Amino acid sequence: MTSPAESSLPERPKEEQGDTGAPSKNALKKAAKDKEKAEKAAKRQEQERQQKEQSEASDTAKHLYGPQPSTPESPANLAKQQFTELAELYDAEEDQEVTVDARIHNARVQSANLAFLVLREEAHTIQAVIAEGGANHISRQMVKWCGGISSESIVRATGLVKQPKQPVTSASISNFELHVEKLYMISEAAQMLPVQVKDCMRAPPMNEDLKEEAETDAQGLPVVSLATRLNNRVLDGRTAANQAIFQLQSGISNLFIEFMNQHKFTWINSSRLAGAATEGGAGVFEIKYFDTKAYLTQSPQFFKQMAIAMDMKRVCEIGPVFRAENSNTHRHLTEFTGLDFEMVIKNDYHEVLSFGEKLLLYIIRNLAERPEYQRLTKVVDQVFPGAGDFKLPSGDEAQRFTFAEAVKLLNDDGIDASEDDDLSTPQEKALGRIVREKYNTDFYTVDKYPSAVRPFYTMPDPSNPKVSNSYDFFMRGQEIMSGAQRIHDYNQLCDRMRKNDPPLDPLSEGFRHYTDAFKYGCAPHGGGGLGLNRILQFYLGLPDIRFATLFPRDPGRLAP
Repeated sequence: MTSPAESSLPERPKEEQGDTGAPSKNALKKAAKDKEKAEKAAKRQEQERQQKEQSEASDTAKHLYGPQPSTPESPANLAKQQFTELAELYDAEEDQEVTVDARIHNARVQSANLAFLVLREEAHTIQAVIAEGGANHISRQMVKWCGGISSESIVRATGLVKQPKQPVTSASISNFELHVEKLYMISEAAQMLPVQVKDCMRAPPMNEDLKEEAETDAQGLPVVSLATRLNNRVLDGRTAANQAIFQLQSGISNLFIEFMNQHKFTWINSSRLAGAATEGGAGVFEIKYFDTKAYLTQSPQFFKQMAIAMDMKRVCEIGPVFRAENSNTHRHLTEFTGLDFEMVIKNDYHEVLSFGEKLLLYIIRNLAERPEYQRLTKVVDQVFPGAGDFKLPSGDEAQRFTFAEAVKLLNDDGIDASEDDDLSTPQEKALGRIVREKYNTDFYTVDKYPSAVRPFYTMPDPSNPKVSNSYDFFMRGQEIMSGAQRIHDYNQLCDRMRKNDPPLDPLSEGFRHYTDAFKYGCAPHGGGGLGLNRILQFYLGLPDIRFATLFPRDPGRLAP
């Protein structure tokens, strides 16, 4: 009989039959399979290791390829090492040995004993051949490794320059190829890129409504829109056309510098910050400047004039220009590069206009005639046809029209225009077409604009105050420069400012230092400001100014 205390104790659960703590049959089977798999994987890895070791042991060329050797060269060897740029190989000699640093534009294995590379440096490309055997005993392993290098990697290749049996049409250096003896990796690119450089080499569509990722051309090749290019500017910038475009942009700057130095101009570097919204206050970026406001300057105009008042006589500069204008067109940016000059006038305002015309003719003629620029222009022409067909007048003088004459040309062509209003963009383009047809030139100037459409500091024509001593320069019917004689008399300047629409106070903090420069006496002077980006765009006939700008800034873009 059980006591009450014993009956209150919990019962021990009965052990289930077969529950001895040992693994189940399924668990044992799984463990056996896992062990078998692990043993097979280990065996396979060991076989691969042995094969790799055997391959390396039999690789007669293992010292001729792979990562760039990390062992530092002796000073004597470094002094002897010579590097050649691809641009130098157009005029190379047969069997010349060269060492080049270049990107892999394309790599392919033709067979177990032959691979081809296309090496690229800036706008230049050359085919490279890696063939088994030869004096250096190139191995199949080396052929395979070279043919598998990812595009855009940077390599150092040494080899002999050879003439191919047929011109290599896929490379800019078509009359030679490089037979590789050694090839080392300097910097390996990722296998997956957001955009392929070779796809960026084809002209983009101008319809930005296209679905960027899905569009293909008639051959089924990807079409890369302008927006996608700009979002991946580092890769897009590597194309031959872009390399050529920005070398030409550098060339324009250099030609401007050459001409200014030849004419004894003084280079200045004016500020891009101002304490007030000058030049009327429209289109100016406001920024925080410690505990007050400041503004990015629209141009170096005031500073150039103040430098003339310092008796510098001839000044020039290259620098950024900012315009807070919400213009989303093919030729407008919120930041561009200005080429500016200002000079003392001795006798007549047209001294400035003639100087500016000679400057532009110097730049454009040298772009068209110097061999290095001709070669670059041909590269651009392959993507943007018509890049090399810019027309200039045959003589040493630019084609010049008064504003009234330009209006008459438009009216005679059936286009409504008035001598009292500024020309609209469609009117300017139409004028460019008319001038090209009648005068066979894409560069011309228009003089004597209405005073009402020019800034307050522009000098009126003494014989007819309704027009001004001002001018614009045009390329392909698009404005690339504005200039004028400036008012240098203090009282006349202050009067013009007060009569401006809206009125401006010449004694305000934003203008006082500028107007004071003329109170102390200033020589008659004039000048102009050219847009570097526009000169490049219209010389090459590019469809959008963003193609002529390394990192464009517009109302919708602040990166990269």
